[in-house]
Amino acid sequence: MAASEAIMRVCDGLVPLLFSSGPYFSKSLSESRTSEKYRKRASHSKVLNCSISISPQFSHVSSGNVATTQKRYAKCKCQRPQSANGISSEGGNGAWFVDNAKEFYKVNVNTPNVLEFKEFSSKKEVTSNSNLPDNGSVRDTLQTVIADSVEDEAWELLRESIVYYCGNPIGTIAAKDPSSSNVLNYDQVFIRDFIPSGIAFLLKGEYDLVRNFILHTLQLQSWEKTVDCHSPGQGLMPASFKVRTVPLDGDDSATEEILDPDFGEAAIGRVAPVDSGLWWIILLRAYGKCSGDLSVQERIDVQTGIKMILRLCLADGFDMFPTLLVTDGSCMIDRRMGIHGHPLEIQALFYSALICAREMLAPEDGSADLVRALNNRLLALSFHIREYYWIDMRKLNEIYRYKTEEYSYDAVNKFNIYPDQISPWLVEWMPNKGGYLIGNLQPAHMDFRFFSLGNLWAIVSSLATVDQSNAILDLIEAKWLDLVADMPFKICYPALEGQEWQIITGCDPKNTPWSYHNGGAWPTLLWQLTVACIKMDRPEIAARAVEVAEKRLSKDKWPEYYDTKRARFIGKQAHLFQTWSIAGYLVAKLLLADPSAAKILITEEDSDLVNALSCAISSNPRRKRGPKSSQKSYIV
Repeated sequence: MAASEAIMRVCDGLVPLLFSSGPYFSKSLSESRTSEKYRKRASHSKVLNCSISISPQFSHVSSGNVATTQKRYAKCKCQRPQSANGISSEGGNGAWFVDNAKEFYKVNVNTPNVLEFKEFSSKKEVTSNSNLPDNGSVRDTLQTVIADSVEDEAWELLRESIVYYCGNPIGTIAAKDPSSSNVLNYDQVFIRDFIPSGIAFLLKGEYDLVRNFILHTLQLQSWEKTVDCHSPGQGLMPASFKVRTVPLDGDDSATEEILDPDFGEAAIGRVAPVDSGLWWIILLRAYGKCSGDLSVQERIDVQTGIKMILRLCLADGFDMFPTLLVTDGSCMIDRRMGIHGHPLEIQALFYSALICAREMLAPEDGSADLVRALNNRLLALSFHIREYYWIDMRKLNEIYRYKTEEYSYDAVNKFNIYPDQISPWLVEWMPNKGGYLIGNLQPAHMDFRFFSLGNLWAIVSSLATVDQSNAILDLIEAKWLDLVADMPFKICYPALEGQEWQIITGCDPKNTPWSYHNGGAWPTLLWQLTVACIKMDRPEIAARAVEVAEKRLSKDKWPEYYDTKRARFIGKQAHLFQTWSIAGYLVAKLLLADPSAAKILITEEDSDLVNALSCAISSNPRRKRGPKSSQKSYIV
């Protein structure tokens, strides 16, 4: 009878409250974001295409050696041509974004999902002992109910976070926490934050939003925003942008919408984003593979944007390593955390972006030199990361016996690493089976911390070898209680503590041990974990992590991050209803339901690179190499 009563409570109470027979969106979206003027415009124009013009809002010009400073925005000139995919606005896919938002996404919370619970539709069926399901069946049913309700809620919240620019969906804001008045820049569209949102919409077949995001962020590239009169390099993508409504020039009674980008000049710490352009290239490739629309990546302005990002990243400098030299706080870990130099996360994204860009670059004479430099960098980067960043029990024992102060081309300890750098925690933590890529490598310094995004994306992009990729997943399984525990997934392990925390973070009160970027748990990492596990044909690891997350995410109101070593507490300064926590969960669910869809993000290892890499490893660095079998030439 206990089981029977439990089922009846599910059927009679829970299901009508949690499920809807319609799509997952509340009608409050269009009402909350739509002013009277916006309704008037939307009523006679369903789909609006925007041509972007650059308009200086103010200028400051000084003589001498001080650079000219101009603050610019992207303006919208609204027209009524065809929609993004060539269909007229009256019948195109984008029409529902404006006028039909209320009707299309209206949720009827009083309608039970009859189809999924047909077997429990009457009390007569469940009171019979012969038809009574066993406890395992009841438990599975309850878990399914909870998981489905969480997913429905996530879709509703994700759609409510959509930002519109001149009537078109253009991105999702970072967080929409109604209980917080301190929004900072969480009401903006961040490029890195939008990636899981964009992937979720792509997997749902809703391509227009992602297309708009790609093209509008491209228009914001390389603007002359400055920090103390110093301009960023040409090709830099903004960290975020915001849609602002400003008075129309010469007419105070009218307004217009502009896109106001932030390249780091307003960010905490004033650090320009290195990863924005890399993520943009990765999303561009995913859009083409998922939608089949290659016309976007073939556009001249898009091809130019790709080349500008590549030239910025491949520019010559004083650095002699093939890895990308960056400042602290220039990626997802956007505060001082000791990741300056050559952090793994940036190298994995850099490698992935190079592979994606090479696939999308149009073959032409002007890009031949760029492709050659790209190939050379790919080979050198993959060799460097696989050889010098990898650590397992064998490599750890090798470092433990390093000799220092070696001067020769054939030195074993090439970076003069002192064995005393091996921390006591690592000696006890390293499993016999498994390994990972360390967080950073510089002369006389190895950052032995495990950084999740870098390791997971090294698997996805094939920067790590097949054996190394499986070893990383082996380590995740072996150290489940440290990296997953009560909420996936630790951004890094272990946390900086004591005097080390004071020196490296500058006593950052937000990055206290096991909080925020200093060992906090970030649910958005679920989607990267899922892609990596699917690529290595081990989806059960990701499924287990998603099951852990489902127990708390909705109940905790979708926090930005979790605190404590086991991730038991909601982050002390975490925003609730964080969009990329929501989207990361949804992408993980979608990919586990259809693992073949992960191919839009996965890059397979290039056979030419593998052959060239094997030659590089087997050859003596001082000996001149003979002709290679491959037609391509590489420089290590």
